[in-house]
Amino acid sequence: MNQFISTIAITSLITVGLAGCYPTSLAEQQKDMNAAKGEGDNLSIGKVQKEIKVGMSSADVVGVLGSPNMVTTDDKRREVWVYDKVSTEGMVSTSSGARFFWLPADNKAAVSRTQKTLTIVIKFDEKGMVRDFAYNTSKF
Repeated sequence: MNQFISTIAITSLITVGLAGCYPTSLAEQQKDMNAAKGEGDNLSIGKVQKEIKVGMSSADVVGVLGSPNMVTTDDKRREVWVYDKVSTEGMVSTSSGARFFWLPADNKAAVSRTQKTLTIVIKFDEKGMVRDFAYNTSKF
């Protein structure tokens, strides 16, 4: 009897363990990707359009967008800040044939990747205040 209970317990543990290896649905993948995007993602066109204004200080810009990727100066020695963001999103969709317990099924997968870029350029005047800003985005 104890061996029977042990066998059931081990079989249950294996089944639960293998269930964790089962591929997630597309909806679950998209949900995970959307959740990941929100974490630490403070650089967006919407944020620039809403919060960056001509006349704001460089400290306020850092408060909104964080530190720039690159700082240069123009021909009049005024600072120009560049923010660059590149992201890649991937999606895997699968279709599978009949599956029996843990035996592998006939799986077919399609992979799709999209790369996005966002570049923000902020120009400051001699007093360190925003005098102009621009942004560009691409998706391929």
